Amino acid sequence: MSAVHERPPLIGIVAGEASGDLLGSGLIDAVRSRWSDARFVGIGGPKMLAAGMDSLFPQELLAVRGYVEVVRRLPALLRIRRQLAAHFLQQCPHVFIGVDAPDFNLALERRLRTAGIPTIHYVSPSIWAWRGGRIRAIGRAADRVLALFPMEPPLYEAAGIPVSFVGHPLAAMLPMQPDTAGARKSLRLPDSAGPVVALLPGSRMAEVEHLGQLFLRVAERLLAQHPKALILLPLATPPTLAHMRRLLATEVRHAERFVVLSGHAHLALEACDAALIASGTATLEAALLKKPMVITYRMPWLSYQLMRKRGYLPWVGLPNILAGRSIVPELLQDAATEDALLAALIEQLEGREATVQQKAFADIHRSLQADTRGAIVAALAPYLPKPLSGDVDRRR
Repeated sequence: MSAVHERPPLIGIVAGEASGDLLGSGLIDAVRSRWSDARFVGIGGPKMLAAGMDSLFPQELLAVRGYVEVVRRLPALLRIRRQLAAHFLQQCPHVFIGVDAPDFNLALERRLRTAGIPTIHYVSPSIWAWRGGRIRAIGRAADRVLALFPMEPPLYEAAGIPVSFVGHPLAAMLPMQPDTAGARKSLRLPDSAGPVVALLPGSRMAEVEHLGQLFLRVAERLLAQHPKALILLPLATPPTLAHMRRLLATEVRHAERFVVLSGHAHLALEACDAALIASGTATLEAALLKKPMVITYRMPWLSYQLMRKRGYLPWVGLPNILAGRSIVPELLQDAATEDALLAALIEQLEGREATVQQKAFADIHRSLQADTRGAIVAALAPYLPKPLSGDVDRRR
């Protein structure tokens, strides 16, 4: 047996943002349930670091969205990718896993695969929503795709690309019925507060810069109608937290009604009556927690025009995409005005479509449930050495 198969499992992994950090930490936990001596090296966020990976660069460096923003950061991103490739080519991990961030990871995967390192892409790019031609690039880059959504495997199977449906870890982590009272107790919210609204302007600094002030203005106007309302504001990173604190200090008259949280987006969503959310993974978390929401997004004009023209679906929010119909309002770009967002948020708080919406959320939840840990272990087993004799599958 060659030396590369005798050493403990070495896994290269790169996750580009907060949602990838969550998925990456779950993957690390799944792998170590069978390979307790596995080592993970690459780029990850706080959850992956807490799970014991070694990060070579701060994850925030990869948190870029939109064509214009990528162009501005392109030299730095290319430099990081070259350095990662050199590192992995020298260390020769048993397998490399790119977690989401396809614009960054697929090229890295292709380089490593060409050199003989097996590659896995975790989280299918949205080929069912836009840029369907990308499936050929995925096939050249990845030996296997780990898919989160049930409509994805047939697309890869038709293209001859190995794929494993692993379900969405959030569907296993989150209860079918949220514990709203428990979440409010954990956050020490006063019983007299109401309604409770969560604002999630995004995990990237560019998102928070485009949406933060707008979200605060909508919340201020909501407070004018509901003086006892409480606004929860979870921020994913220290830079976004600092930015929103500055805005609260200068732009808000009723700062005492805002609860700023470092992280804890899950608790904020579980505690709230409704949420105003930037399009992204947080909208899926809100749906799985059965929370009414308004989905919105703004980005630089050129980036939006380029992305809009390449889309296939009439929605951007995951709850609507997975339901196959509009179950929550989406207000994007020029439609995302203070008046429109406030009206939509109040409508969600009033629960006019609550019964239909809750059933749709429950259907989405069930469709994403799977033995995620077991599916990840099975997908990675062909690429990793035999587990140590003392290792067992420590499933919860």
